[in-house]
Amino acid sequence: MTHSTQRGALRALLEAGYADLKRRLARRLGSVDAASEVLHDTYLRLERFDGAIPIANPHAYLLRMVLNVAADRQRADKRLLSAVEVDELWRLSEDVLDAEAITAARSELDEFAIALQELPPRCQAILLAARVEELPHDVIAERFGISNRMVQFELRRALEHCAARLGRKVVRRFGPPPKSEDGT
Repeated sequence: MTHSTQRGALRALLEAGYADLKRRLARRLGSVDAASEVLHDTYLRLERFDGAIPIANPHAYLLRMVLNVAADRQRADKRLLSAVEVDELWRLSEDVLDAEAITAARSELDEFAIALQELPPRCQAILLAARVEELPHDVIAERFGISNRMVQFELRRALEHCAARLGRKVVRRFGPPPKSEDGT
C-alpha cells in the first residue's frame, strides 16, 4: 500500500466512523465540542501522515491516533487556568490595598534603599544589574572586569546584607543548598 493510499484509507476510516468516535470521545472527555476538536486535530494529523511504515491494522492505528490527540489536548488543557482561577485573579487585582499596607510597603522600601546605600558602589551596582536589569552573571562580570565567581560572591554579599537589614531570609533561586551554621 502506498503512502497516499494508507493516508486515504485512514481518512476514509475516520470519516466512516466519525459519529461513533465522536460519541465515545465525548463520553471520555466530557464534552461534545472537545470530541469534535480532537477529531478535527486527528484529521489534520492525517494530512501530515507520511505513511513510511506499513500499517497492519488501520482501524487500531486510527483509534490510537485519536486517543493520543485526546491525551495531548487534555495535557494542554491542564496547563490552562480554570474559570474559578481566572475569577480569583480578577478579584485579587481589584482588591484595594489599605492605608496600613501601603505605609508598611513604603517603609520597607525606604529600609531597602538605606541598606542598598550602605553597600560598596560595585556591590550595589552588581545587585542592581543582576536583579533589576536581570543581566546574566557573565555579562555583569564582563562589565566590571571581574570573574563570574566574583560576581556571585558580590551578589551573595549584597543579598545577605539587605536581607539582614530588612529582617528577611535570603531565598536561593538555584545552586547547591547553603552550608549550615556548623559548616556541614
